[in-house]
Amino acid sequence: MSAAPDTAAEAPRPRPAPTPAPVPAPASATAGPGAGEDRKLPLLALLALATAVFVTSLTETLPAGLLPAMSGDLGVGEPAAGQTVTVYALGTALTAIPLAAATAGWRRKRLLLTAMAGFAAANTVTAVSSAYGLTMAARFVAGVAAGLAWALLAGYARGLAPERLRGRALAVAMAGIPVALSLGVPAGTYLGKVTDWRVAFLVMTGLTVLLLGWIAAAVPDLPGRRSGERPPMLRALRVPGVPAVLFVTLVFVLAHTVLYAYVAAFLGDLGMGDSTDLVLLVFGAASLVSIWIVGAAIHRRLRLLTVAGTLLVAAAAALLGLLAGHPAFVYLAAVLWGLGWGGVPTLLQTAAGEAGGAQADSAQAMLVTLWNVAMAAGGVLGGVLLDTAGSGSFPWTLVALLVPVLAVVLRSRAHGFPARRAGGAA
Repeated sequence: MSAAPDTAAEAPRPRPAPTPAPVPAPASATAGPGAGEDRKLPLLALLALATAVFVTSLTETLPAGLLPAMSGDLGVGEPAAGQTVTVYALGTALTAIPLAAATAGWRRKRLLLTAMAGFAAANTVTAVSSAYGLTMAARFVAGVAAGLAWALLAGYARGLAPERLRGRALAVAMAGIPVALSLGVPAGTYLGKVTDWRVAFLVMTGLTVLLLGWIAAAVPDLPGRRSGERPPMLRALRVPGVPAVLFVTLVFVLAHTVLYAYVAAFLGDLGMGDSTDLVLLVFGAASLVSIWIVGAAIHRRLRLLTVAGTLLVAAAAALLGLLAGHPAFVYLAAVLWGLGWGGVPTLLQTAAGEAGGAQADSAQAMLVTLWNVAMAAGGVLGGVLLDTAGSGSFPWTLVALLVPVLAVVLRSRAHGFPARRAGGAA
């Protein structure tokens, strides 16, 4: 995500449901194209933003399906190759909040173009590098570009739409997350298998170059914030419900990343290494179903959907821990995992925005930072577990981490994940 953002994440990643705006629009949006209430959604512009979300999400997670090939070409073990996910997430985690503050006054289109140009450069270097150190540096730069992008994408999407449609505009933009999971990673894994892993990163560069033209031609500009409008980032931590949402984000994403970043190694140890792309495709297709269900019900059932997602991912992990020796159960676990995880970026981003209220922008920026802290930590923890306990420890680590996640969600009935929301049930 790259869980994520004034934004994460994630959100992410198709949610066509008519939802009330979960997050107050930035002050800058009221003066821009989002001010007119009689307008329809600017779909061409929002789809460009969704493609930017897709690029950031896929760039972050693409190595997950390519680890064996990457480690061989770079002359390192798979745990070291897995740190290409960690260093990307670290780049985003370290820069999302300071970049959001430093560039708050920039016009949004200029900022987005700068971020996407950074992705094109970083993915090109990753594709041609044969040195592990240079590859890691390029991945860190890509993470910094992600921090820049996620600092504006959600607010940009909301600002382009009339107030009554801002929730739907955010859903369209964040659809890039599940598409990256459901189509991008499996396609990149397959492409890397039949050609070379470097080709997958070069394709990402080509897509980003096309996206730069699309943004320049079709996305309206919006002003940044005036200096007096920039809220202190940490004030949101004093808002009831925000700490709970941030805790759930940190631990849930950590749990997910431990397995996802090393899924190729996990499947390889099961003798299913050649099926990594197919397993990821099943996971991704289930994620799309999840995001559709969440989009249809999030305005009424945010709490219930969050509990269900947690339980589904835990059930998938338990299934992998108990019956991973049978391929049919691995695919069933992939379905449960995707159904549980697919809507999580949307759920957490919406929860953060609603809990944050007037401090929603700050809450979103902290969410994307913690999302990427969790991804970086998941890459490190997964590598340590792979070296010391083997990939069979991954599923039970997920189960252990999801226990406190479920406990916090269940306890946050008044704020964060409320039992009742305006206009609907839990």
